[in-house]
Amino acid sequence: MGPHPAVAAIRLAVRRVLHDVLTEHTLRTGQGLHPDRVQNPRLAEAGGAGRTAFPERPAVAHRPLVLVACSGGADSMALASALAFEARKLDVRAGGITVDHNLQTGSGLRAAEVVTRLTAMDLDPVEAVAVHVGREGGPEAAARDARYAALDAAAERHGAATILLGHTRDDQAETVLLGLARGSGIRSLSGMAAASGPAGRYRRPFLQLDRQTVRKACLVQSLPVWDDPHNADPAYTRSRLRHEGLPALEKALGKGVVEALARTAQLSRDDADALDGWAAEAERAVRDDDGELDCAKLWALPPAVRRRVLRRAVIDAGAPAGSLFARHVEEVDRLITGWRGQRALNLPGRVEARRQGGRLVIRQS
Repeated sequence: MGPHPAVAAIRLAVRRVLHDVLTEHTLRTGQGLHPDRVQNPRLAEAGGAGRTAFPERPAVAHRPLVLVACSGGADSMALASALAFEARKLDVRAGGITVDHNLQTGSGLRAAEVVTRLTAMDLDPVEAVAVHVGREGGPEAAARDARYAALDAAAERHGAATILLGHTRDDQAETVLLGLARGSGIRSLSGMAAASGPAGRYRRPFLQLDRQTVRKACLVQSLPVWDDPHNADPAYTRSRLRHEGLPALEKALGKGVVEALARTAQLSRDDADALDGWAAEAERAVRDDDGELDCAKLWALPPAVRRRVLRRAVIDAGAPAGSLFARHVEEVDRLITGWRGQRALNLPGRVEARRQGGRLVIRQS
């Protein structure tokens, strides 16, 4: 008798990602996962010249390390269990990392409990990392920035090829709605990528699975999980959306809203990727010999492409991407499309944008 369908689903999702990681590792290191023929010297000694032996599974030297980011919640505990199970069958080392945000009483103790649970799954290395959460961008954004900084540092410290994140299809739907509420562009509506970060470091195997399936996988495996009270705190926007907004939409529009929003994310991502590629080519064409942006050439671009060029230029000048909103880009765009002699613009990250002599000058002050 096979595993419960929910357990089979999470394992299959992780297995697919691990195969991708192994393939990429092989291409990067120049090792062959499936050698055409591996000569077996014992067969040759026994008079079996010309006969060959094939390995039962790929033999990968310097096996890549895959870490799971685990809070102790249902999504990440299910992910950890699937990684532990699948890594034993592949040439992959599996470890875990939990981040203590120090935002709740007893958070250090809970982090230690997560370390114990991950170690019991035979993951190695396993560690807890405490971080300081600032205030920039609001509590949710600040916690996210601190968490990813800690995960990046852990990946570098341990030489990890990949970090798995437990975001589900429900999380994707919430992300799309949050982007829609902000009035953001199509990139925000594309939600979370299956692979993101430096060299695709972060992978999200569960984006095609709903939260109920993942939680069921924990239940049937008797995995202890911790429900973060922040996830039910109406002080947080995502919490209100999860417990009030999405249920209201499903009540008004019927079932299938989450699935539809997830499809919207994928379609939007495809469009956004195409526009980003167009903008990257256009940016080279609108710069003069000194590297400055030519306002006349910018004006001739389609608005969606021009705004991408402007956003990229402002970020390259030093503006934090997370603090640069659509309204900032629109103000810069008006220096091109609605020029009336406006003064210089002050943008996040102490970046200044001004129009001067038919050129758009973007500098950090």
